[in-house]
Amino acid sequence: MSADRPVVLGVLVYVVIAAAPTLLIWAVARFLPVLLGLPELLHRLFRRSSPAPAAGQSFESLVADLHRLRREVCGRQPTTHVRRVALMAAYDDVLHDLCRAVGVARPPLSEVPQSERPFARLQTEAAIEAAGVVLDPPGPGSAAA
Repeated sequence: MSADRPVVLGVLVYVVIAAAPTLLIWAVARFLPVLLGLPELLHRLFRRSSPAPAAGQSFESLVADLHRLRREVCGRQPTTHVRRVALMAAYDDVLHDLCRAVGVARPPLSEVPQSERPFARLQTEAAIEAAGVVLDPPGPGSAAA
């Protein structure tokens, strides 16, 4: 470096030269699509080409899953802790989906800590039964039999 320039100016020139290409590429990538309206065009293209989203399981299959999982929950205990946790998570998911299907606005099971889950599960089951779904139908495969 020549002696007529201060060191600070030399460092500043170096930082500008080093950072300019990166900042330029970032600015082009960030602002060019916005200026051209590209996101809306891409959204329209992908929306047309993608299949319609599935509405979820049918009401009958949700009730069948609920009955099957309830028999397992009320029946013999799973052999491992992992299977028990997976069974309870699946049961909670089906309860939540069924609440949405029958129109329960805020299922009690939706946002509770793990320690309060059994009580919230009981409240959710009561809300589903109040909506007209029989949780434990009488018969040879029921948990009460």
